Amino acid sequence: MSSILDEYRTIGSGALWRERRDKGRLRIDGADRAAFLQALVSNDVSALAADTGLYATYLTPQGRMLADLHVYHRGDTLLAVVPAEQAASLAARLDGLIFSEDARVTDVTREIAQILVVGTRAAAAIAAALGADGSRIEADASRIEANASWIDALPSLAQFTTPAGFVARSDVAAVPAFDLFVPAASRDDVVRALESAGAREASRDLVEALRIEAGRPAFGPDMTTDTIPLEAGLLDRAISTTKGCYVGQEIIIRVLHRGGGRVARRLVQLVVDDATPMPPVGAGIIVGGEERGRLTSVAFSPRLGRPIALGYVARAEAEPGTRVLLAFQGHSLPAEITALAG
Repeated sequence: MSSILDEYRTIGSGALWRERRDKGRLRIDGADRAAFLQALVSNDVSALAADTGLYATYLTPQGRMLADLHVYHRGDTLLAVVPAEQAASLAARLDGLIFSEDARVTDVTREIAQILVVGTRAAAAIAAALGADGSRIEADASRIEANASWIDALPSLAQFTTPAGFVARSDVAAVPAFDLFVPAASRDDVVRALESAGAREASRDLVEALRIEAGRPAFGPDMTTDTIPLEAGLLDRAISTTKGCYVGQEIIIRVLHRGGGRVARRLVQLVVDDATPMPPVGAGIIVGGEERGRLTSVAFSPRLGRPIALGYVARAEAEPGTRVLLAFQGHSLPAEITALAG
């Protein structure tokens, strides 16, 4: 645990970076790119302006998730970030849905690297590493702090262009976090520049802990093709209730309007009372002597000094403050539901 504790201390006073090899990237081109994606995903792509972004889901007609994606408006193109293991198949699936539209979907995962930078000095490290973009970010060292303040003020998923690519404010963590999108050929140079600016590499465990601390579900562990996005708490982040039709909309609207938004289960954040042992993914969530759900993601929280988790529980128990037991391999660990995830 000492390594992740050291990393956590670093984000409190410095910056860490990690390449997002768990993410894939799709480029959507053509005059009809926004209209094409608008008809497929759950959020309002047509409302995007240049240098802004959104989070959305892509659903089956039955309202189950096929993927989640961050979509960035890059002026003459859209860039969608998806789970890495889905990138190739999703690009083929979407491309196969194009008929008369002027749109093209290309898997550019190998062409574009994505580097996450987190910490209180993340913006300063980025400002020092990237230098001038001809307008807002200047290479003069005396302006780094001013540039860092400007970067720090970026709204969630907003972006700015640099000579090396673009930088977007990330929504993956509760601490300052940014994604750098750069040509794969420039990846090593950008990493060297970040490290020269004081950032050091983060572990996968640290990034996972930050995600779970922020209550952000990930496709794969927390969301699958059996998941309705409302179960994962994605209504506010990923679903527009005012846009036109998209795949799966009928089910979502039915749950919202006829069912009052109630779903059978809900993804929640849990904190374990004791530092050890670490409960595994799949541990049962026991309420009132009955299993009412299971854990989907688990990490050690350096901030709390004990395990934290995400998991689904029955709707009736999905309330912050609910006391539970986590059951696995003969253990019965007391824990508490601290928040709804999403």
